[in-house]
Amino acid sequence: MKRDNYLSWDEYFMSIAMLSAMRSKDPSTQVGACIVNKDNRIQSVGYNGMPRCCNDDEFPWERDGEGLASKYLYVCHAELNAILNSGTGNVRGCICYTTLFPCNECAKAIIQSGIAEVVYMCDKYSESDSVLASKRMFDTAGVKYRLYNPSNKEISFKL
Repeated sequence: MKRDNYLSWDEYFMSIAMLSAMRSKDPSTQVGACIVNKDNRIQSVGYNGMPRCCNDDEFPWERDGEGLASKYLYVCHAELNAILNSGTGNVRGCICYTTLFPCNECAKAIIQSGIAEVVYMCDKYSESDSVLASKRMFDTAGVKYRLYNPSNKEISFKL
């Protein structure tokens, strides 16, 4: 008889997105993403961080500050990184699990890449223009999005 407390696909893939977020060096917001195809095979993962070849110690991580003094002009978001990191280059029809609802720029990349659904864990910026624009674009483009429904299982491990 098989055990009955194994992880659901949503739990598994959101856990991978959460684990990916732990790679972020951002001191205030760590975001992870995991892109999965219709056969429940992981196509890619990503987290928010500086672009490749841009030294994490030479660019700002501050939220406050104007223009070039803040992280916002430099950091590549988790969803975009996951799309760009895809080994096959094809994420059409896939599901993107992400720890934070995508911003408008990531929403554009999600739509353009053909991702069919977004499963998100947190929508703390739900009233921001960026997220409102994302939802409007998703609705227009037919990209489904839904809040991750945690089962309250505790997942822990030691390294």
